[in-house]
Amino acid sequence: MKIPRKRTSRAPQFALTSMLDVIFLLLCFFVTVSVFSQWESEISIKLPSATTSEQPDRLPGEIIVNISMEGVVKVNGAVLTLEDLQGRLAKISKFYPGQPVIIRADKETKYEEIVKVIDTCRAADVWNFSLATENQ
Repeated sequence: MKIPRKRTSRAPQFALTSMLDVIFLLLCFFVTVSVFSQWESEISIKLPSATTSEQPDRLPGEIIVNISMEGVVKVNGAVLTLEDLQGRLAKISKFYPGQPVIIRADKETKYEEIVKVIDTCRAADVWNFSLATENQ
């Protein structure tokens, strides 16, 4: 007598639910990062205007150095001395040569203060820096 067997083996299935969870978390991460990577703009800083000014494409990991009218240097909202700025930039340029730095100085800032920040960048081996302006 032949006993009928039930087939209990099923084809392997792909765990779609956990993959969707991972994709959703990645989406949340990238949306959050893109929000925080917007231009860091100090409200009190009024940029000088230039007729040839244009809005550059934002590079990932760009460092923005804000210089107030009084010569106060800020990076990511933190007030830094020139020595602290040089230390940070030196660490970054050691691991990421060619790191772009944007210097945003108020149009009333003394030229001497801007030159101090440029010298600090050069002392930290950062040569890829630019000065921010706004379009007229």
